[in-house]
Amino acid sequence: MFGKSKSDKIDSLYSRVEQLQEELIKVQLKYQKEIEKLEKDNKELRKQLLLKGKDVYVKRNVKKSLIDLYNDVLDELTEFDSTYRSADHLPRVVVVGDQSSGKTSVLEMIAKARIFPRGAGEMMTRAPVKVTLSEGPYHIAQFKDSSREFDLSKESDLIDLRREVELRMMNSVREGQTVSDQVISMTVRGPGLSRMVLVDLPGVISTQTMDMADDTKESILHMSRMYMSNPNAIILCIQDGSVDAERSNVTDLVSQMDPQGKRTIFVLTKVDLAEESLTNPERIKKILAGQLFPMKALGYFAVVTGRGNVNDTIDSIKKHEEDFFRKSKLFKAVGSTHVTTKNLSFAVSECFWKMVRETVEQQADGFKAIRFNLETEWKNNFPRLRELDRDELFEKARGEILDEVVNLSQVSAKEWEESITRKLWESMSIHVFENIFLPAAQSGSSNTFNTTVDIRLKQWAEQQLPIKCVEVGWEVLRQKFIQFLEKAKASKNHDDIFDTFKGAVVEAALQKHEWEDKAPDVLRVIQLNTLEDRSVHDKPQWDNALRFLEESLKERLNSSESLLNDIVGPGTFEKWFKWKYSTDEQNHCASIKTEVEHMLSHSNKHSPVLTQEEMTVIRKNLESRGVKVDNDLIKKTWFPVFRKYFLHKSLTKAFECRKGYWMYNKGVEGEMDCNEVVLFWRIQQMLKVTANALRQQVVNREARRLEKEIKEVLEEFGQDKQKLQQLLTGKRVQLAEDLKRVRQIQEKLEEFIQALNSEK
Repeated sequence: MFGKSKSDKIDSLYSRVEQLQEELIKVQLKYQKEIEKLEKDNKELRKQLLLKGKDVYVKRNVKKSLIDLYNDVLDELTEFDSTYRSADHLPRVVVVGDQSSGKTSVLEMIAKARIFPRGAGEMMTRAPVKVTLSEGPYHIAQFKDSSREFDLSKESDLIDLRREVELRMMNSVREGQTVSDQVISMTVRGPGLSRMVLVDLPGVISTQTMDMADDTKESILHMSRMYMSNPNAIILCIQDGSVDAERSNVTDLVSQMDPQGKRTIFVLTKVDLAEESLTNPERIKKILAGQLFPMKALGYFAVVTGRGNVNDTIDSIKKHEEDFFRKSKLFKAVGSTHVTTKNLSFAVSECFWKMVRETVEQQADGFKAIRFNLETEWKNNFPRLRELDRDELFEKARGEILDEVVNLSQVSAKEWEESITRKLWESMSIHVFENIFLPAAQSGSSNTFNTTVDIRLKQWAEQQLPIKCVEVGWEVLRQKFIQFLEKAKASKNHDDIFDTFKGAVVEAALQKHEWEDKAPDVLRVIQLNTLEDRSVHDKPQWDNALRFLEESLKERLNSSESLLNDIVGPGTFEKWFKWKYSTDEQNHCASIKTEVEHMLSHSNKHSPVLTQEEMTVIRKNLESRGVKVDNDLIKKTWFPVFRKYFLHKSLTKAFECRKGYWMYNKGVEGEMDCNEVVLFWRIQQMLKVTANALRQQVVNREARRLEKEIKEVLEEFGQDKQKLQQLLTGKRVQLAEDLKRVRQIQEKLEEFIQALNSEK
C-alpha cells in the first residue's frame, strides 16, 4: 500500500513538470513572435526613412565626404617616404605671410571659429597646420590622431582646442629649434563652410630675436618655399594693410615661386586700420589692382579680421567687417566681390576645386608609374619572397617568438634537471672547494673535518646558496630559450631579417623577468634539510658520490697545473717544438718549484702555509746555485705547487675509498678516512633536490611568466613605430613599405576620383 502511494506521487510530479514545460514553450513562442514583429516593423521604418531622405541628403553627403576623401589622400602623402614625396603635386591652399600680418586670423574667419592660439607680437605658429574644411550639421573640430570632437559653439571647447594646438606645436619642435616641419592635421566641420584644405605656415620674419634658434629665419623660408614649390598649390599671400607695403618680405618670396601669378591669391588685411591712417588712399587701390607690387595674382581681396580684441567672436568680427565695407568710401570703388572674408572663402574654394579637377588624374597616373617601378624592383631583387611590410613582418616575428616560448614546454624533465645541475655545479664548485672542502681537509683530523663542513654548509645554505641557485635557474631558462632561437636560425627556412628584432624582444623580456620572491625561502628549507643528512644509503650512491669527487678533483687539478705552468713558464717540449721561451721570473719560479716539490716529498702532512724557516732554507739553497729570490716570489710559487700536491693526495685517497663503503656502512674505524666522499654525497644530493625544485618552478611558473612578459614587450614594441623602424630595417622592408604606401595612395586617389566624377 505504501509503495503504491509513493509511485502515484512520482507520476503526479512528472505530469506537473510536463505541464510546466508546455506552458514555458508557449510563452517562449509568444515572445518570439512579438520580437519578430518588432524587428519587421523596425526594418520597415528604417526603409521609409531612407526613402524619404534620399532625395534631400544624397547629394550633400557626397559633397561632404568628397573633401574627407581628398584629405585622406593628403594624409597618406604626408607620411610617405621623402624619396617619393616630390611626386606629391596635389593641390592645397598654402597660407603664407609676414609674422603678425593677420594670416591666422584670415584662416579663422574662413573656418568661422577662433581655433588658433595667439600672442602679443610673438611667434605663435611654429609648425605647419593642415586644416580640412568640410560641411556638416554641427560646428566641430577634430585632430587626425584623436577621437575627441571639440564643439566650436562652446567657449570651453575652444579654449581646450587652442591649448591643444599650442601644446602640439611645442611638442613638435625639437630641442634647440624654434620651428618644426611636422604637420599638425585637423578637420573643421560646420554649416556653410567652404570645402578645401589649407596649410597655415609659420610667419616669415625679417629679424631673429635672441630667444630664437640661429637658423629660424632660413628654416621658415625653406619651409615656405617647399610648400609653394608644388606647382598645383594655391598660394594665399597675406599682406598687412596697416603697414608700409615696402616692409613686406612675403610678396617677393611669392613672386619668386609663382612669377606669373597663375595660382596666387593676394589678401590685404587690417584695411580698416589702413583707411584710418593712410594719407594716400590711392596706394590701397593700386595694391588691390596689382599695380604697386611686381607680384602678380589671380585675384586681390581686402578683408577685416578683427578689431584688436582677442575676445571678439567670429560673428562680431564678421559684423564689424560688413559694416566697415558698407560704409567705406574708399573700398566702394574696389568692388563688392573683392572684399570680405566670405567672398575670399568662396573664391579660394572655387580656385582650389578647379585646380583639383585639372590635376588629380595626372597625379594618379604619376603614382601608377611609381607603383610599377617599385613592383619591378621587388621582382628583380626578391623574386621568391612575398611582400611583407613592417607591420606584417612584426606579426610574423611575433608568432615565431611565441612558438619558441611554447617549445620550452617540450623540454623533458630529465633535460631540465641535467642542465640545471650542470650549471649549479659550475657556479658553486669554486666555493665548495675553496670555502668548504679545502679548509676542512687541511684541518688535520676527521672530527675537525666534519665539524668544519657542518658549520660552513649551514652558513652557506642559510645565506648565499638559495639566492645563487635562483640566479642559476633564471640563467638556465634564459639559455634554453636562446638555444631554441639559435636552433631556429640554423633551419633552411630561417629569415635573418627578424634576428635583430627577436634579440631585442628577448633581451627586454629577460631584463623584466624576475623569479618569485618566495623561491629562495622555499629552496633554503629544502637545502638545509638535505645537507643535514650524512647517511649514504647504499653502494650505488657511494660510487656516484666517489665518481663525483674524483671528477671534481681532476678538474681542480687541471686548473692548478695550468696556473702553475703559467707561473714557471714553458717546459722543454714547448721550448723545442713550439719555440716558446721563459722570462727571468719564470725561471726563478721554476727553481723555487723544484725546491718546494723536494721539500713536500719528505713531508707526509705539510700545512698549507710555509714557515719563515722553510722560506729561508729555500732561499739559501737557491742562492747557493746562483739564483736570488725574495719571500714574495716564494709565496707566489708555493700556492699552486702545494695545491697540486694536496689535490694529488686527495685523489689518491679517493681511489682508496672505492672499497670503503663496507667499513663506512658498518661504522668500522680504521686507517681509511672517507669523509670527503660523504661531503660530496651531501653536495650531490643537494644539487639533485635543488635541480628538481628549480625545474618544477621553471615548468609550472617561470616559463609562463616569461611568455607573459614577452607578450608585454611585443605589445610595447608593436605600439612604438620608431622602434619597429630601428629593429625591422633594410632594403627589403623599405621597399615593401613603399609599395604598401603607394598602393594605399593609389586606391584613395581612385576612390576620390570616382567620387569627384560622380559629383559632376
